[in-house]
Amino acid sequence: MFVNKAILMGHVGKDPDIRYIENDVAVANFPLATTERGFKTKDGQDVPDKTEWHNIVAWRGLAKLAEGYIRKGSHIYVEGKIRKRSWDDQANVKHYITEIYADTIQLLGRKDTNQNQNTGSLPPEQSFGAPILNEQTQTEDNYVPGVSDVEDDLPF
Repeated sequence: MFVNKAILMGHVGKDPDIRYIENDVAVANFPLATTERGFKTKDGQDVPDKTEWHNIVAWRGLAKLAEGYIRKGSHIYVEGKIRKRSWDDQANVKHYITEIYADTIQLLGRKDTNQNQNTGSLPPEQSFGAPILNEQTQTEDNYVPGVSDVEDDLPF
């Protein structure tokens, strides 16, 4: 058995680019920054933070989630598959890109919870612990942010 899975948690670098292709299928592309925090070594040397940028691709219901709720600075959790592709530009130069094709996206919150008016962002009471939307369990037709389709029987 082989596994191709990426698990990322970070901040969105810019508003998602949303396109609609044939049969009104939505696709969203956006960069996600993940940061490994720096530290100080035993001998006192500072090791700085290291930020990596990831290209996220979301389809169908996940793209509509991105369109409605994900903005630059959003804190999100993403699970997906690593894919590489290449293309030739007009000057016949080959370009390569590595992308994460999202299977699951969870909204974790925003940097500024005061900017939710008329931006499509989740209100503060729904910004943390929002339900997970993924291609296997939900579609764009039945997803309602902040409302889980599973009954919660936890005692707290």
